[in-house]
Amino acid sequence: MLNALTIDVEDYFHVTAFERYIKHEEWESFPVRVVDNTLKILDMLDEFSVKGTFFVLGWVAERNRMLIKEIQKRGHEIASHGYRHKLIYRIGYRDFRNDVKNARILLEDICGTKISGFRAPSYSITKDSMWAFDVLIEEGFTYDSSIFPVIHDIYGIPAAKRFPHEIKRLSGTIKEFPLSTMEI
Repeated sequence: MLNALTIDVEDYFHVTAFERYIKHEEWESFPVRVVDNTLKILDMLDEFSVKGTFFVLGWVAERNRMLIKEIQKRGHEIASHGYRHKLIYRIGYRDFRNDVKNARILLEDICGTKISGFRAPSYSITKDSMWAFDVLIEEGFTYDSSIFPVIHDIYGIPAAKRFPHEIKRLSGTIKEFPLSTMEI
């Protein structure tokens, strides 16, 4: 079986579960752990000659450009995780486009290459935010890994295809690599 390893590069205070308690404006006041932890992960991957895709949050990339360059230098793919880690269906079309565009431009500037992949914060492309695929296609992304074919309170499309497939929209086509699941 062929497997793909993906890692979301975000810090503990970015997670959706904390958004009621930790406001975006307060992020600068928290100790950053993402740099040291990502370097440890990179060392482990090097030890076993494993490569992966790192979905990087723009906020992290802007403050830790050398970390992103190190991930890339070690042969891993850099993809986008948006900029501010906001649920897509809550921020809406216009704010999502700005968030995605800003993160993509920043990551492309740091890496010097096109950024092709995207993963929504907290997998927040749901049946209520399928319009996000149009934005991703229009912004030049060729693949997405946001669909989680499960039931969950803030994410998931339970009836979604469980294996890689193409999503066709009026704006074009994008490849979808859903999160792994197993029927029990």
